Amino acid sequence: MRKAGYSLMWGLATGCIGSHGLSARAAAEGTAVPENFANLSLEELSDVRVVSVSKREERLGDAPASVFVISADDIRRSGARSLAEALRLAPNLHVAQAPVGGYTITARGFSGNSANKQLVMIDGRSVYTPLFAGVFWDVQQLPMDSIERIEVVSGPGGTLWGTNAVNGVINVITKSAEATAGAMADLRWGQDQSGAAFRYGGAMADGAWRAYGMDYAMPHGETLNGAALGDAWHTAQAGFRADWLRGSDAFTLQGDAYRTGEGQIPTQTIAWPLAASMRGANLMGHWTRQFEHDASLALQAYYDRTERDLTGMFQETLDIVDVQGLYNFSPLGRHTLALGAEYRAGRDQVTNVSGTGFRPDRANMHWASLFGQDTIALGDKVNLTGGLRVERNMYTGTELLPNLRLAWKATPSTFWWAALSRTVRAPSRVDREIYINAGSRGALAGGPDFESETARVLELGLRQQFGSRASYSVTLYRALYDHLRTIKPVRPLLYQIGNGMVGETRGLEAWGSYQATPAWRLGAGLTVMHEEFSIKAGETDFLNLSVRGNTDPRRMAKLRSSLTLGEGRDLDVTLRYVGPLRFSTVAGYTALDVNFNWQLKPGLELALGASNALDRVHEEFGGTARLALGRGAYLRLVSYF
Repeated sequence: MRKAGYSLMWGLATGCIGSHGLSARAAAEGTAVPENFANLSLEELSDVRVVSVSKREERLGDAPASVFVISADDIRRSGARSLAEALRLAPNLHVAQAPVGGYTITARGFSGNSANKQLVMIDGRSVYTPLFAGVFWDVQQLPMDSIERIEVVSGPGGTLWGTNAVNGVINVITKSAEATAGAMADLRWGQDQSGAAFRYGGAMADGAWRAYGMDYAMPHGETLNGAALGDAWHTAQAGFRADWLRGSDAFTLQGDAYRTGEGQIPTQTIAWPLAASMRGANLMGHWTRQFEHDASLALQAYYDRTERDLTGMFQETLDIVDVQGLYNFSPLGRHTLALGAEYRAGRDQVTNVSGTGFRPDRANMHWASLFGQDTIALGDKVNLTGGLRVERNMYTGTELLPNLRLAWKATPSTFWWAALSRTVRAPSRVDREIYINAGSRGALAGGPDFESETARVLELGLRQQFGSRASYSVTLYRALYDHLRTIKPVRPLLYQIGNGMVGETRGLEAWGSYQATPAWRLGAGLTVMHEEFSIKAGETDFLNLSVRGNTDPRRMAKLRSSLTLGEGRDLDVTLRYVGPLRFSTVAGYTALDVNFNWQLKPGLELALGASNALDRVHEEFGGTARLALGRGAYLRLVSYF
């Protein structure tokens, strides 16, 4: 929404549909996993526990969903310097970088449409904004060594996680305070990012604590022709976490505060330099009690405040309060139940400037839901899971989000699964309340009757392992979408957001690992997707912009080599291919990322790396202002003491 009000075309194509300005800036704690995945056998990898598929711990090898786990060691070996960079390791995600520290990150399409069907959580705290339905990636920062793992689920997760978990769930899980005891200093320099992070933690009565601070800066980006974008940014963040255990009760208290300053890309009516500022804070508490027979009760509550000030464009203050509970138990021998409830309230205020605003400018929002899911053991090898979430929002009332999953362990090394789900993307403030006045070019208004976008999804998956040398996962899916967002003329020079489009996506997700030698592991991933969109009979869409907003690659591929060279030395090389973006002039590209880690002595590590080591400069996302990415080098020094 950075240039909203200066061009109706911009407002339609990127402010609400392509939402480049927004999607570029925006586009449950579990059992600990081992630090060094590269040293695990493939059998041990399948035993890694995940929580995002069933909201309870289960083996990755037995999870009936398309799920990929990025471990702490994967992040360290790759040299990822931000959460968004770490997500490039997931073969089932499309990650595209845009100006001003922005990204669009999504699974199974809709990347150009604000990536508004991908739910993202950090330790169970949703960072999905109700302003436009998406994520402001420029303020989702974490010390990279504090991440325990990232669970990336592609496909619907609405029954357990609620509306907006349409095409996938990204669940970032940080390490316990006990796992980060002592002090750490992280200094890094790079052509595209430099900064420092510090952390200190220790023991306390019945538990442990840690505190951290970080400060990073990124220089101005450039376009393909070498013009400066004026989008340099700087962020400072601090936070803490405390964990303690008393008998059968486990407690966690954590929080973060940040402040970010960014340059804004100049427009025809606003000259560079201009500054944008963001700041915010969050505080979350979590309590779990364990009962006999693997039953547990968990309660979580958090408060999240966000302030965004884009000079001459818009200002927003958003407060979110969320309370949720979960009870896992086994009432009968063959049944494993999860029952939960959640209440979420928000207060949002947007200052209307430059012809762009919201009507009303203040909004009090609320969401309430109840859900249940039962996993029934039909035999020693077959499980049937059925679940339903009933969620109520202030715009469309009650929404039903059911799912049905069947899992069959045909052999100890072969696992089949199938799933049928219905899920929704609930309206955001943009859909209902936005107003863009572009003068003689016309005006755009939110649709007062805008409905939830819906999806019915069928999935079939196979996961197989060949001894200790190789394994793979393959998922086929088909998704049918209805009530997708469009722009319709209601009278001359006045346009309104509607639900006039239907769509279908179908595709394949596959990845695998091969242990070539005890010290060398190879990984590969491939996604292929076909999309079809059409306008409903009797409906219209302004210049077909809604269809063109779904700028997704048909094919993506990834190859990764993880080689241990000797004691304290490892070399990782990742080759990524992303096909051309549909309905855009963004070409396909191939990027090579290299990272070398060397433990100079106990407690002191050096990392040297290169991003996009091939000499081709490329773009990753379209829009009126495009960031060109070329070769970059970095150095990192980490000390533990």
